[in-house]
Amino acid sequence: MANNNSIVQYTPEINEAFKPEVLQVIRNSIAPTANDQEFLLFAHKAASYGLDPFKNEIFFIKYGNTARIQFAAEAYLSKAREQEGFQPPDTQMVCENDEFKVAKNSETKELEVVTHEIGFPRGEIIGAYSISYREGQRPVTVIMDRAEIEHMFKGQNKDNWVKWTADMFGKHVQQRALKKQYGLEFGDEDIPQPTGNAVPEYKPQERKDITPNHEVIDNPKKPSKPKNEDLNAIDEAKTEMVKKFERLGIPKGKARTEYIEKNARDIKGEPTLPQLLGLLELMDMHIDMQDTLRSDEDELE
Repeated sequence: MANNNSIVQYTPEINEAFKPEVLQVIRNSIAPTANDQEFLLFAHKAASYGLDPFKNEIFFIKYGNTARIQFAAEAYLSKAREQEGFQPPDTQMVCENDEFKVAKNSETKELEVVTHEIGFPRGEIIGAYSISYREGQRPVTVIMDRAEIEHMFKGQNKDNWVKWTADMFGKHVQQRALKKQYGLEFGDEDIPQPTGNAVPEYKPQERKDITPNHEVIDNPKKPSKPKNEDLNAIDEAKTEMVKKFERLGIPKGKARTEYIEKNARDIKGEPTLPQLLGLLELMDMHIDMQDTLRSDEDELE
């Protein structure tokens, strides 16, 4: 992680959108793992599109060497609301027992939903559509078959797609409709890692026991005896830590060690209860970010 106190030459857009003290808070609390180049790009994107990191409209996410700028579903709706003639979109799931029919409009040559009637039980979700309305403009309809998003159920964010299929699918198709209707140009972006003369990412010097070993992280059943700490509480905290790693989709071993190195560098050797509780709080924040986004792997065109 880059030194957060280092001097960075910000773009005019950043300086206009954020005061220096606000940038420092964003740097330390929302993008603490970003190096200078990554934070500059993140702040510029937020400023250019008028998105508020504090309202969870834009996120900086970094696991290992992979950095990503991600836009929340609410960001698309928020920016669409600012456009002249905004009208709320109509987003629906199509289930296997629904009566559903789509036809091409003879005048506009575009597909339109002409029939959608439901009954119960509705059956499994087989598709979704979103109609984005705007005063003075033709509605924009985006229709998707479930097969088009089947890969989402096998990707990094598969747990959310399985658990909240209707919500995830609905936001996915709605974002596409809003982008087409209101000309929204932003989208999730992976940040290339710096090469050559670019600012390198800070790496701490090697020291003995700077982080817990894999056994401590992945198998917390037998902690060594800490001083002045409740053994049961520490054991429970470690067990909870493993559960949260699973929620975040971070596999055992090196990946979990790297997560702790980047996010809890004060932990050296056997963690204390306060250190574990602090780490659990940070992990909860990352889980909240993941649950808010609900579309980690959406690549909108």
